[in-house]
Amino acid sequence: MTWGPLLLVVGALVVVLPIGRIRSAPRVSVVALGRRVAAYASVAPKQALAGGIAGAGVVGLLLGGPVAAAIACAYAGLGGRAWLRRVARRRAAAERSAALDALAGLAADLRAGLPPAEARSNEGDRLRRLTGSVWHLAERTGAPAADLVERIEADARATDRAGAAAAAQAAGAQATSMLLAALPLAGLGLGVLMGADPFHVLLRTPLGAACGLAAVVLQAAGLLWSERLVGGVTR
Repeated sequence: MTWGPLLLVVGALVVVLPIGRIRSAPRVSVVALGRRVAAYASVAPKQALAGGIAGAGVVGLLLGGPVAAAIACAYAGLGGRAWLRRVARRRAAAERSAALDALAGLAADLRAGLPPAEARSNEGDRLRRLTGSVWHLAERTGAPAADLVERIEADARATDRAGAAAAAQAAGAQATSMLLAALPLAGLGLGVLMGADPFHVLLRTPLGAACGLAAVVLQAAGLLWSERLVGGVTR
């Protein structure tokens, strides 16, 4: 028995959870465990991503050898990165929605005669800077602060609608890139159905391993480039 896979398993567990938590962890169901992992990923996303990559590498090493481990690590990294970015976008959207609601409440408070120093709330960084400039402008020119705050809110919501429209237009390109990313797996499955053994060629022969690793590198580069293009449009 080799100690390499065992050490990788232990390393993955250490990355995901501290030793003390592993010793004291109660028996939980699969759903509860998934929730705890998701909660930990939201608190420490980099550590969770590293643990996921390590775990995928261990599985690939045990099932298909070092080439399979490298390919599994690459796909786990791409998938984990995409998931973390999705979680971050959702969190940012929720925070911005709360900031705009607070801005609307600020405008209502100003129209009700509440002093600006008491009506300020926790908006986002850019909205906070714009709101701060309202007080200086109102003090220097006498412009109604409520109208200025309402214009900031309206402009921010219009920007969000434009971003949502751009994201909807870019959804087709994202779906196409994901479809192209799944085509190699479909080709391997077709080869298995035809009676060939493509996995042995890719994982156990030097030429197949070189082709497989080169394909993963090119595919990762294509996905990242497509993500950058779509991100530029939606941003």
